[in-house]
This record gives sequence, C-alpha cells and structure tokens, in this order.
Amino acid sequence: MARIPDAFIDDLLARSDIVEVVGSRVPLKRQGKEYAARCPFHDERSASFTVSPTKQFYHCFGCGAHGTAISFLMNYDRLEFLDAVEELAKRAGMEVPRDANPRSPQQQDDSRDQYSALDAATRFFQKQLEGNDKALAYLDGRGVDADTRARFSIGYAPDGYSALKDALGKDERRMKLLDRVGLFSKNDRGHVYDKFRDRVMFPIFDRRGRVIAFGGRVMEKDDGPKYLNSPETALFHKGRELYGLWQVRQANQKIERLIVVEGYMDVVSLFQFGVTQAVATLGTATTPDHAELLFRNAPDVYFCFDGDNAGRKAGWRALESVLPRMKDGRQAFFLFLPDGEDPDTIVRKEGAEAFDTRLKQATPLSQFFFDELTREINLGTLDGKARVAERAKPMLAQIPDGAFGDLMKQELQRMTGVGRAPAGNAPATAPMRRAQVAPVQKRSLVRAAIAILLQQPSLALGLEGHHAIAGLRLPGIELLLELLELVQQRPDISTGALLQHFDGREEQAALHRLAAVALPGDEASWTQELHDAVVQLEKQLLQQRVDELLAKQRQQGLDETDKYELRELLKTRATMR
Repeated sequence: MARIPDAFIDDLLARSDIVEVVGSRVPLKRQGKEYAARCPFHDERSASFTVSPTKQFYHCFGCGAHGTAISFLMNYDRLEFLDAVEELAKRAGMEVPRDANPRSPQQQDDSRDQYSALDAATRFFQKQLEGNDKALAYLDGRGVDADTRARFSIGYAPDGYSALKDALGKDERRMKLLDRVGLFSKNDRGHVYDKFRDRVMFPIFDRRGRVIAFGGRVMEKDDGPKYLNSPETALFHKGRELYGLWQVRQANQKIERLIVVEGYMDVVSLFQFGVTQAVATLGTATTPDHAELLFRNAPDVYFCFDGDNAGRKAGWRALESVLPRMKDGRQAFFLFLPDGEDPDTIVRKEGAEAFDTRLKQATPLSQFFFDELTREINLGTLDGKARVAERAKPMLAQIPDGAFGDLMKQELQRMTGVGRAPAGNAPATAPMRRAQVAPVQKRSLVRAAIAILLQQPSLALGLEGHHAIAGLRLPGIELLLELLELVQQRPDISTGALLQHFDGREEQAALHRLAAVALPGDEASWTQELHDAVVQLEKQLLQQRVDELLAKQRQQGLDETDKYELRELLKTRATMR
C-alpha cells in the first residue's frame, strides 16, 4: 500500500481534537490539564485511562493501551488504518491525498460502482423476499422474525436463471459490474445466468458496513450445496472476512467476546435469541487472518463446533491459527456440541441462558491443546512422553513471549519432563535472585532528553545545532537522534503525531509510557534541562573519543594525525569544564 505522507498525518492529527474524538464514545471527566475515564479497553473500577489535549494522545495506566486519535478509532471502532484516517479527515473537512491510496482514481470509481451494484442486488433480494411465501415460511419456521431479517438484510434469490440479470443488468456496463462482483455464472457455451437461484440470501458486510458478497442457503435438502458463497472478487476475500461481524459491532458498544460458528443461520438464530456476539467463517476453516481479526475485536474468542471427529479437526485447525496470536490478555475456548446439534438448534431448544451456560463450560485452549496432543498416546512410557514433547515444542514456540507461553511450556515440562531443570536448581527463584542483585538505575541523560521531547517536541528547535552526539555508545542514543531529526524535519509535529511515527515499532510502547508521565516544571525549565542534557552528552562523546585514542596510544602508538586530534580534544575538554 502506498504510504500516506507524514505531513498529511501531522496536519490531520493537529486538526483533530482527541478529547472530542474519545469523548464522543467514552464519558470523560476533566482532571487538571487532562481528562480521565474508565478504560474502554479493559474492565476496571477506577479511572486509569487518560486523554491529553496538549499531547494529543491517550494512555491507560492499567492495561497499557495508548495511541493517537487514529489508533483510538482503529481500536475502539475497529477500523483499518486507512479507514480511520478517512474518518478523521471527513470530520476535519480534509481530503486524503490521492497518492496515499494504492488505487488510481479510475480504480476507486470502479470500486464505488461495484459497491453500488452489490447494494442494488441486496435491495432486489430483499424485495423478492417480501413476495415469496416459500422463503417467508422457511424463515418463520426457523424463528427468524422481521427485525432480525432487517438487521441482516436477508433476502431471497428467485428461482429461474435470469431474474437478477433482467432486473439489474440493463446494459453491458451493468452486466460487467454484476459479473465482477460474483453474481453471475457462465456455462460451457458462454451463456451468462444468475449464480444464486431459489435461495435465502445473506449479504456479507465489510468492516465499514458495505455489502461485499453473498451467501445463499437452500430451503430444502438435496437441492444443491447447503450454502453457496460468492466467489473471490476484488472486494471479497473469504479468508479475511467474518459473517456477522458488522452486526456484532452495531449491537455491542464493547465486545467482551466473539463466538465463532459455522453457518449463517447459526449467527442469525443466536442474534434472534439475544446472543449478539456470534460470527461465522465463510465456508472455510479458521485462517490466520480470521484469528487476527477476531482478537482485534475481542479479548475472548469461543469456537463452537459439532462434537464429531470433523468438528474436533475444525477446532484443531482453529487452534493452529490462534496459537501464534495468544498474547497475554487473550483467551480462546472450544465448545463442542452434542451429536446432531448446532448453535441454531441448541439455542432454539434451550434458550440463550442455557447456551451461555454451555459457553462458560467450554474447554480452554490450553486444555484442548494437551488433550488432543495426548489422545491415543501413553504418557506412562518414555516413548509417549517424547512423542508429545516432539509435537508440542514447535507449536509452543509460536506463542508470543509472556506469561501464557511460559505456563504452557511449564505444563509440557510437568507432563513429559522434557526441558525440566536438573534437580538441585531452583529455576522458579532465579528471576527473584537476579532482581535482588540488579543495580538501581538512575534516570539517564538520554532518557531525560527523550522524556522532555515527548512533553513538548518543539523544544528541540531551540538546541541551535547542539546535538553533535552521533556515535556516542549509550542505550537509546539512536532513538534520541531520530526524535531530534524528526522535529527538525517536521517543526510543527505534536506529541501524538511523533508517537504515530513509531507505530508498529518495538520502541512504541516505551515511548507511550514515557509520554504519559507528567514531568515537573514548565517550558523554561524543560528547555534548560534539555540543553544541559545534550551538552553533557556531547562531553561524554568527547571523552569517549579521548579514551579510544589513549587506548590506541598504549597498545600500538599514535601517528601524527591521531596525536593532533588528541591534543585538540584535550584542549576542548579543558574549556568545557
């Protein structure tokens, strides 16, 4: 994807009031110069979520959530980066630069036409449902009321080969559009006909609420495949989309969990009975893209499958996709239903409360993982333990660093003995011993300078070239130099925009934590402290070079150039004291 110019992002964040953006979604209370609220990204009783109007960013001291107006929209409204930028730009009356979009203006117009064609098809199918007794009777028999039909824009594709084509394909251009969005099929003789015929139609929405594809369900057994999905198109990639996710977002201000089921009717029926967190994969196994999308929207994910062998295999494929994404704070569970049952039938028989009880009894990922690995293996033998360890270790290596991964590896050690420390060692207390002897670190000059720049980036402009510190071997020095260079290149950059520059980089979290700290003092004292810190760093760089030359003198002697440099450095050092 083409990159949005930094200057545009800076300008957009400068024109976007983060207090207004956050405050329109989360109730904020003023506390001094900042605003506070209970964090919308994790459960808490006290307000540890702060929004800074001067720095133009937010930070939660409880869960560590942080970012700018852009990242808030991405995390709270669950938008993609470009969608969040477009949303802010629309509020600010700005237009995202054309060269920031990977598509040409002609391609963008074509995409708009495709969305319009899909929207027209949705309305056509809905209209056909109103006058079809068979389809209405089917939905009534499944307990799908009018409100739920409207919520999901459910429709009906008429029997016959040209109903949609005759209604919407009125010229060659429209025919081509309908074909590109996957609504036509073609036989060996080249004859074009409606892809969906005599099926209940379920529009599939993207993350912005636009129809991008359809799923069609037969109403009678032995009448073709149970579900028929749109083919892959420029707008629709089934391995990246989840049916019902748009409706879940509309129904829940805060999504505590997502329930992954297999069919469209499972999602619709669960919604009908008040379980408004259900989504479905689109005729495919859970992919890594699905897993990322699920956890981006909710901390807890429940996979609900049939209890037969096929269901357990589907569960294992889902586990393989989510395991590399099991960061601390995320949870995955597996619910296997009785034979012959699916979420649709269960919730209609037992109701939402009983279904929720089943979810509470679901198998945690950790238990499902070890249960499946040890199935049909005798852990009472060394061979069995070795086989389990051999299978488990590469999978556990995929888990991100953190407590969950550590505990999973400890459980494997407990079960198999593989990886266990020799007797006499005390691995559990080793970190404690290291912590006890670790020296207490004082606030470094580099850290102090970075903290001041995060408070007020423009202070870097007053250094008047006094940052000749490149080459100094100190932790964080390259980061400090990058910050100084950023402010020189973008003099009006705000704290929020500066932090946005580091989005996705490993330094980001530490910078956000540092920026969230309120430094004592005022602009004048910060200016002086920054100047003093840089001067001291320059002295350290000079001393570093002196030490290098003195070491060279002791080891091999100095040539005339080195001797001259050393004399000049010693003179300079004397004047700096």
